[in-house]
Amino acid sequence: MDSHGQDGQRVVWAVVDTDIGPLMLAATRDGLVNVVFHASDAVRDRALERLAARLGGEPLEDPCSPLLAEAIRQLRAYLAGERHGFDLPLDWSLISGFNRQVLRELASGVPYGTVVGYGDLAGRVGQPGGAQAVGAAMGANPLPVVVPCHRVVESGGGIGGFGGGLETKRKLLALEGVLPEPLF
Repeated sequence: MDSHGQDGQRVVWAVVDTDIGPLMLAATRDGLVNVVFHASDAVRDRALERLAARLGGEPLEDPCSPLLAEAIRQLRAYLAGERHGFDLPLDWSLISGFNRQVLRELASGVPYGTVVGYGDLAGRVGQPGGAQAVGAAMGANPLPVVVPCHRVVESGGGIGGFGGGLETKRKLLALEGVLPEPLF
């Protein structure tokens, strides 16, 4: 129980500087719960307010927390091209229903260096014709990079959208060998 008598979940967080910009990582006792792109002070503060409202309690900055330290280590190894996947406990409490089903399929069924179309992913979860709903699920992904929504592309060959920005999506796909490195 916290000082207000509420049984809030302890949330720890840290901001990590990376080649794709500052990322905020947050975790609960159940696992990594949130990854936020472009974690400027204002973006970070809004994300922390959302986490407090959704999970209760005041998030605490603690980059030395064992779970965050491991997530940071794995993220840096991935971005350095030394790791092709993540082996972290994930807290799925910020997402539910169809979106959670799609993201779990993405996390387990679309390996490093591959891509899947929005419609193909919809078919995998039993919703043929649900490409737009899959796009909405990608936009709601609370764990980007770790749950690799950058690997979801348009069936016609387009890159599709991305909450971290298209340049970030291109960099991640280039890192995985799916796209050539940008020339500039």
